[in-house]
Amino acid sequence: MNTDIYIRELVEHLLKANDTEAMNQTLQGLLTPSELSEISKRLQIFKLLEAGMPQRQIAETLGVGIATVTRGSRALKDK
Repeated sequence: MNTDIYIRELVEHLLKANDTEAMNQTLQGLLTPSELSEISKRLQIFKLLEAGMPQRQIAETLGVGIATVTRGSRALKDK
């Protein structure tokens, strides 16, 4: 199983969505409502970290665990 190929195909599929509504439909077709919610929260974690909000406050605001916010913080640092 070559996950790199699968990821590349996923990215190519997502890039075919040429507007917001098409991307929304694509994501809703690929992901469960729970998965879509989690990905949306991860983006908010990145945005709030970049804005300087403390990790504990982010966790409380978004209703996620501190470990999830810490993982997001590490991902931003590794960019």
